[in-house]
Amino acid sequence: MIIEIMFKEPIYVTRPLLPKLHEVCSRLDQVWESKWLTNNGPQQHKLEEELKKYLQAENLSLFNNGTLALLLGLKALDITGEVITTPFTFPATVQALDWNNLTPVFCDIEPTTLTLDAAKIESLITDKTSAILAVHTFGNPCDVEQIQAIANKYKLKVIYDGAHVFGAKVGGHPISKFGDMTMFSFHATKLFNTVEGGGLVYHDANLSETLNQLKNFGIANSDEVKISGLNAKLNEIQSVIGIEVLKMIEDERHKRHEIKRVYERNLAEIPGISVLTKLEGENSSYQYFVIQIEEELYGKSRDMVFEKLKEFNVFTRKYFYPLCSDFQWYKHLESARKENLPFAQKAVKQVLAMPFYGELQLESVEKICKVIRDFI
Repeated sequence: MIIEIMFKEPIYVTRPLLPKLHEVCSRLDQVWESKWLTNNGPQQHKLEEELKKYLQAENLSLFNNGTLALLLGLKALDITGEVITTPFTFPATVQALDWNNLTPVFCDIEPTTLTLDAAKIESLITDKTSAILAVHTFGNPCDVEQIQAIANKYKLKVIYDGAHVFGAKVGGHPISKFGDMTMFSFHATKLFNTVEGGGLVYHDANLSETLNQLKNFGIANSDEVKISGLNAKLNEIQSVIGIEVLKMIEDERHKRHEIKRVYERNLAEIPGISVLTKLEGENSSYQYFVIQIEEELYGKSRDMVFEKLKEFNVFTRKYFYPLCSDFQWYKHLESARKENLPFAQKAVKQVLAMPFYGELQLESVEKICKVIRDFI
């Protein structure tokens, strides 16, 4: 069995979506002719307009990565004090709070979507709370209606980390319609990428000038530096990649849909294995395919499955491990105590992101599922 299933080449959790090299080179010729490599060049403007159409966004600002987009977005919104957020997220989410001198207040997650549990937010609000920073986890959208109702009641800003939901919709609406601001990541591991990059969709058009200054050293004009900013601009080379990758997105979504179906069919009858990323069609970002492993029913732990798959040259990801609330510099917080976050503490030991990208062969998916099935 091992000889039949073992993969000669590594199967990774993701592979970057790359356009044909000659198509990139053709557009790079324009960059070379213009000698305009950064600072709001024509390629960046073209990408910005194309993304506005795709995301159905009125206001969009591009950045050289998603972390700085979120960090400067929080700065532009003038967030202060405490921010209610999730412990079950990539470190960048809470690091953006750190760099703005904001205190995270960790709220437990909902057990089926692993997003911020809206029912538990209100009890965490104090007179220092200024915002809610929620994460659309693995493409599962937060309870946007309830979160907004709470925000309206207490006059709080709502920021969404949308790194996993590029192009997804909720109730027929683009997911970035909800909240004050949504950050998208364009990292190489994401469905849409600019190698490194990120963007902010926001509703207050008055923020545009501030965001443009924040990502360009705070420069207002040739004679004035108005605020303290950073260098967070998306350059022309990144923009070229993005323009060409965007053309490939719908085909990639279709391929991932087929891969998802094969996973679901092959994992359906295995006790203790459940699929967390169930959405399809326009409601899905097709960013990840994630399973949850309950050791009591499956007979093996998530970590054991992780290691077993590596023996077959298959590399998965314990996403998100460890919890942000377990970071050394947060352990003193009352909200970070393990007993306050039971579902997050459980999920972080059970969740496994499987290989998921358009080039992954359906036969390979079946073999991966066979390893999981035969392990018990």
